[in-house]
Amino acid sequence: MTGYTVVRDYPYPIDEVWAVLTEPEQVARWTTTGRGGRPEGFAAVPGTRFRFVGKPTMGWAGVVYCEVLAVDGPRSLRYTWRGDEETDDVTEVTYLLEPTPTGTRFTWSHTGFRGLSGLAMSRLLGGVRRRMLTEGVPPVLEDYHRARTSRS
Repeated sequence: MTGYTVVRDYPYPIDEVWAVLTEPEQVARWTTTGRGGRPEGFAAVPGTRFRFVGKPTMGWAGVVYCEVLAVDGPRSLRYTWRGDEETDDVTEVTYLLEPTPTGTRFTWSHTGFRGLSGLAMSRLLGGVRRRMLTEGVPPVLEDYHRARTSRS
């Protein structure tokens, strides 16, 4: 089995990073960076079945099927990931958030890929995730932080 991990440090408190990663309206803003999709039916509640819906491409219908397995907000979230509801292997995504002296460290792990096709998929998704977490999340965090502090 194989997988990938992406680690990013954000200069915002853990509760703000958690909100951007788990509030559906915020998630939709950063997951569409690159080739990701918007969440449908997502809630950070164990047992919740949801989908990421993106633009279909050759060999992919544009939908990822997921189920929330565990939540320990604001520190961790774990859910299944399946690219085709009928035939693809189930893999797992884990979010781990840790406070740091300057903000929050976010670790995205996606594991459970099998065989050569799994290796190729983990590399493809790893690149997409790096882009989302580097280019997509920071401006959403900045907007969220600004809106939150302007209300205070």
